[in-house]
Amino acid sequence: MKADIRVALVGNPNTGKSTLFNILTGLNQKIGNFPGVTVDKKTGFCQLPDGRTAEIIDLPGTYSIYPKSKDESIVFSVLADKAKGLTPDLIVVILDASNLKRNLLLYTQIADLKIPIVVALNMIDVSDKAGIDIDIDLFAKKLGVQVVPVSARKIKGIDQLKNAIAYANKIALQQDTIDVEAIAPQIIAQIKDDLKIDNSYLALQLAHQHETLSYLSTEQSDRIEKLEHEFSFHSQKSQATETIARYNFINDLLYDTVKKPETAHDETVSNKIDKILTHKVFGFVIFFAILMFIFQAIFSWSAYPMSLIEDLFIWLQKVISNVLPAGPLVSLIVDGVLAGLSGVMVFIPQIAILFALISILEDTGYMSRVTFMMDKVMRKVGLNGKSVVPLIGGFACAVPSIMSTRNIENWKDRMITIMVTPLVACSARLPIYTLMIALVVPNRNVWWIFNLQGLALTAMYLLSIVSAVTVAFVMKFILKARERGYFIMELPVYRMPRWKNVGFTMYDRSKTFVLQAGKVIIAVSVILWVLKSYGPGDTFAKIDQKYHQTQYVKTMTPDSLTKVIASEKLESSYAGVFGHVIEPVIKPLGFDWKIGIALISSFAAREVFVGTMATIYSVEGDADKMESVQQKMHSATNPDTGKPVFTLAVAFSLMMFYAFAMQCASTVAVVYRETKDWRWPAVQFAYMTGLAYTASFIVYHWLK
Repeated sequence: MKADIRVALVGNPNTGKSTLFNILTGLNQKIGNFPGVTVDKKTGFCQLPDGRTAEIIDLPGTYSIYPKSKDESIVFSVLADKAKGLTPDLIVVILDASNLKRNLLLYTQIADLKIPIVVALNMIDVSDKAGIDIDIDLFAKKLGVQVVPVSARKIKGIDQLKNAIAYANKIALQQDTIDVEAIAPQIIAQIKDDLKIDNSYLALQLAHQHETLSYLSTEQSDRIEKLEHEFSFHSQKSQATETIARYNFINDLLYDTVKKPETAHDETVSNKIDKILTHKVFGFVIFFAILMFIFQAIFSWSAYPMSLIEDLFIWLQKVISNVLPAGPLVSLIVDGVLAGLSGVMVFIPQIAILFALISILEDTGYMSRVTFMMDKVMRKVGLNGKSVVPLIGGFACAVPSIMSTRNIENWKDRMITIMVTPLVACSARLPIYTLMIALVVPNRNVWWIFNLQGLALTAMYLLSIVSAVTVAFVMKFILKARERGYFIMELPVYRMPRWKNVGFTMYDRSKTFVLQAGKVIIAVSVILWVLKSYGPGDTFAKIDQKYHQTQYVKTMTPDSLTKVIASEKLESSYAGVFGHVIEPVIKPLGFDWKIGIALISSFAAREVFVGTMATIYSVEGDADKMESVQQKMHSATNPDTGKPVFTLAVAFSLMMFYAFAMQCASTVAVVYRETKDWRWPAVQFAYMTGLAYTASFIVYHWLK
């Protein structure tokens, strides 16, 4: 879609900027990258009253154009770099009407860049309820811009805002907020002359930020560096002088235009609630109770819709198998494409539920309190207060949890969270744990009430938490970042969640997962199908010929014969050949070639292990019947030693491998999706595989 005007939304975090973006653009939006960086760029389109179409760019929330994170650095880059074609024709600055003093600092900085501005005075309903009286006409006159009171939550004032955008001035008419040139007159004048720019505040910002701005050439950056030394320019002193001047302007503006009551009712209520929810003891108890609720909800609420999705795909597979003639094409569609698509779609309920609950916690204002409480604890191990939710969500699935790290502003904290979240025991590991534990751990109680199998399973989950925290602590010293790890978190007043926004978040995150991660999952599924369906030369034909002999046909039932043929074909397939190839590598872990095939096939999804083992051991009946799998695997013997294959050492070695190994194509795809760089999932895959091999080796030889 071609736009007639480009509009950027700029504002502090928690000013309702994203809500306003969703209202203006509806579902007509897309996510891409800002050129040259890995930060998401959300853009959408809005129809204006004058018939034109506006492209709306949702810039990351920031408190200032002096950046503390990659997200925040984007704001100034977009506004200053005209060469890449993202510079807006108009900026809509969103201000929280109930907290103008804090919001106006960013406004004064944006205003001095001299790009046309419209002010959206959001949360006007909250300020009215708090008894804050704003003289909007005088406020607009003193700023020299259009000021539109809106309530994004209640969808009020949106038409007036669209009108203001449509008929906004094409040149910047806003008043100067401070005397910029008085801050550093010599270097500002020289930069303006050297770089041929006409805006004094832009020149000052280049003096501050030239080292981090990719659009400046090396020569230009070096020239500014020399000017800094020549004119003895001190960035921190300059920022301090500027900030003081800006707050003098803001204080004068608010004194003339805003009248506040002595107390604000909403803040008083919020403070009373905070005394309980952020209490140093009860706050943590309440938080963990809420986490338990989320944890249970993700499992229990998603079970039925996930089952429906699985049943739907099973039905589709049966229909296609029955309608179309048997052959490689049908097998590819049924066992490759549909199987892969099922692996994508089945995660949607978990993703939707997790993000709905997170959205509710964020909308109510509770999430800010959680991150505030946990930050001090989490920072000791290299994480961030905002890392709590992704790690807990990892018990259900790492995919939506990694997607939820986007609200961690600090790059280093976010990357460590992404790198360790897959270590948390997800639901896909559960079938493997329960199968292995049932094989080797006695089903009896100790100390009257504790079941041994239950204790073993609990230990595996505790191990996952300990390993994630330990690896995070190590990465704290390995991963380097230039940006400081500031923790800035506003505690907004408590509000009711916006259900429309919750619904949109569920839809948006589910769509993103299906379209991005789904491509990789389907591709891997098709590759696995090829590896398991074909073998070198005429191997499969010889197997068919062998089992069509009278001695097999007469002594075996058709179903048993089919399963034996399938098992032998699997051994002779490319996957089987590869299993034999890697057997020397995995033999020190106690694994044979059959387990090797399961390791390969379960790369797409860990739970594939059970089905693969069922096929390998020619299990009678359905692969989902755990008893049949257990019986066959329990009686499986090593042909060389005659001893059972799945001993205590082998079973726990296998559980250790699956506890640490990155065997989940969807997680790999999402890590790439979130980092925009294949090196991160590659490093993650390498270190987790190394951990898995080491832990598995130690446990096998210890228990053997």
